[in-house]
Amino acid sequence: MKFNVDKELKTPVYLQIANSIKEQIMAGEVADGTVLPSERTLAKLLDVHRNTIVRAYNELKAEDFINSKQGVGYIVTINNEEDYDKPCNKIEDTRKTKKVNWINQIRDEYFDLEVTFDNLFQRTREKNICAMGGGVSSDEIYDQRKVANDIAEIIAGDGKNHYFFCPYKGDKLLRQKAVSFLSTKGIKASTGQIQILQETNQAVEFISTLILKKGDTVIMEEPVHPDIFRAFELAGAKIVTIPMDEEGMKCDILADIVEKVRPRFIYVNSSFHDPTGVVLSMERRKRIMEISNEYRVPIIEEDAASELYFTEEKLPPIKSMDTTGNVIYIYSFSLNFLPGMSLALVVADRELIKRFSYIVSVRMIPTDWISQKLLARYLDNGFQYEAFDAFRENYREKQNLVCKLLDEMAYLGVEYIKPKGGVYIWCKLPHGIDCKEFINKAYNKGLSLIPGHIFYPLKNGGRDHVRINYSFEALQGLERGMNIFKETILESLVQKK
Repeated sequence: MKFNVDKELKTPVYLQIANSIKEQIMAGEVADGTVLPSERTLAKLLDVHRNTIVRAYNELKAEDFINSKQGVGYIVTINNEEDYDKPCNKIEDTRKTKKVNWINQIRDEYFDLEVTFDNLFQRTREKNICAMGGGVSSDEIYDQRKVANDIAEIIAGDGKNHYFFCPYKGDKLLRQKAVSFLSTKGIKASTGQIQILQETNQAVEFISTLILKKGDTVIMEEPVHPDIFRAFELAGAKIVTIPMDEEGMKCDILADIVEKVRPRFIYVNSSFHDPTGVVLSMERRKRIMEISNEYRVPIIEEDAASELYFTEEKLPPIKSMDTTGNVIYIYSFSLNFLPGMSLALVVADRELIKRFSYIVSVRMIPTDWISQKLLARYLDNGFQYEAFDAFRENYREKQNLVCKLLDEMAYLGVEYIKPKGGVYIWCKLPHGIDCKEFINKAYNKGLSLIPGHIFYPLKNGGRDHVRINYSFEALQGLERGMNIFKETILESLVQKK
């Protein structure tokens, strides 16, 4: 086959490829039943992205020049005998019906999304799988009958209850109680500076919509959660990553990079970082705040795990040091509230929160009414603060078990640093074991984990690490999961010999 592709032309490359194949089919140069080159093969041959070939082939499929068959590939089907059998005695039968090629309608940045993390996270829901991948809160803390009764009382309510609707900023009582909760963290805020959302990812997406312009630079620590990276990437941002050590983001190079790239903002996960479990040191918290004030660069501080400390040391958020209003603070209850009823607080400048509420009014309309009412109730009567203690004790016990079992694998080459809280352990695999192969073997045995490489969006690390989560499974399930972990390590080491 011959391909005439000119990347300087205004005609999209995928259309040039599709038209070239179409012309050869119509000229009889490519026969019916011919199997076309695979996407990867043709992409390599023409020095284009694989997605370009996918688009070209889908264009040909939409026009019925080719079809795809699993295990075979793309096949020329222009002389499909079924077409000759169709009646032609009516005008409408002779007119070709053209279907929309939806693949080619999708914007490039959404077409090429990395879905690895999403697929792996869904494994948490599968039966007979020990779920040590996704970060889901424990279902052992709240009594189901109590929750059911509390929800019933909320619905019964006093006076009129406008089901499923609450103010766009969030439930009034919840925002009032959030003011008190934030004060325990050293953060001073009024209800007008607080926006209630469903989760951290949603908050990051809305911040991106409000602030980011295409081509803006965002500074982030690395490794970083893939959902956060994707939100900024989809907004058109250029990502600059800063490496981490045992004290968090390395700040010795941060000022120079800020000076050079002039970022739109700095993103930092300050307490029990996902996936490493690292806590940003007090010295570095202060330094990041200083850099923000010096260069007038906003900070987005994500702080979901800060209440899950297992020692007496509890560092104040960067937001508590913010005297200029430069910090956008996000606190999520995803790890210490009812599973599936996650809520997040965004604390920021009053004008920014007003615009947040506008986005909520356009994109969401009905917000998660019952979750907000329930959390407000529990913060108001003190039950949620008791739950925080219960979560800490639950997760501490689980972490101790997982770490004990990891310690027993030290002779195999397994390494980790025990976090002082949170719900994740960043575990280094023995030399020569690839995390992607490892998690697939473990999954086939009944254990779900998250491979380390997906936390490196620039694909420059993490192949020797896995993220272990211990929040969701009960102790018995964790023990079973770690037995599978060890079994998979042993099997992988034997295969490497």
